[in-house]
Amino acid sequence: MPDGERFLVALGQLRPRLGDVAANVARHLEWIAQARASGASLVVFPELGLTGYQVQDLVLDVARPLDHPDVVRLVEAADGIDVVFSFVEESDEHLFYVTSVYAADRQIRHRHRKVYLPTYGMFDEGRYFARGQRFEAFDTRFGRAGMMVCEDAWHVSSPYLLGLGGANWMLLPASSPARSVTDPEHFGSQKFWRNLLQVYAQLFGVHLVFVNRVGFEDGVNFFGGSGVVSPEGEWVAEAPQLHEALEFAWVDPQAVRRARYTTPILRDERWDVVLRELRRLAEPREGRVNP
Repeated sequence: MPDGERFLVALGQLRPRLGDVAANVARHLEWIAQARASGASLVVFPELGLTGYQVQDLVLDVARPLDHPDVVRLVEAADGIDVVFSFVEESDEHLFYVTSVYAADRQIRHRHRKVYLPTYGMFDEGRYFARGQRFEAFDTRFGRAGMMVCEDAWHVSSPYLLGLGGANWMLLPASSPARSVTDPEHFGSQKFWRNLLQVYAQLFGVHLVFVNRVGFEDGVNFFGGSGVVSPEGEWVAEAPQLHEALEFAWVDPQAVRRARYTTPILRDERWDVVLRELRRLAEPREGRVNP
């Protein structure tokens, strides 16, 4: 694909079956085939799409190493279409991560382990999972990309580091529940996401591909509302709330070029100041309790 050419993204807003990896793999393969037949160059699935979100004590049953046949089947399906999917990854050290994989040409091109694990309100991920350690941009046939998983995006350091790493577009699989009703059109949590992603897209001059799941688990409802945000902060495509959908969106890399010319925030970023200030804040200070 020529550099800078538009490409079609499929947003796989599905409803995983909790703990049923085989059924979820089959669903992913079905939607990959549909996306490929519709002309999409990339299909993105939600956080923990292979396992469901509330895995808790099911972790040992659903965890998979990267070379497990369930993972390999999806990687091999990335033939003529790139695929992003998420699952509980078991490392060689038997640590368990919320992982999202970018597969292309039947190979794993990138793996992101969720860095920020929420442990507030209804969330208790830190009890079950290990924390990732990196935000690393990576090359794709569509340009340099970055990946976050759900809570990662609620920390501004995540897209900031990916932007500094050269990412021109960012992938964001999520499992975000519907919380509070603040207006007739959007749940409170959905409204927060929409505002947050629009700011990030404009601030860093990137496309953001947000794919959230739907369905109920243990009384928790997930709102969906997947979509793509342009560098101008516009939602160029949106999936429905609460219902499964394979939504499609065109991504135009030239929009990044225009946005970064008119608003060159990343160009003018002062790395030297950031590094100096971080070192200063990390130094011990008399009377201050260090983390």
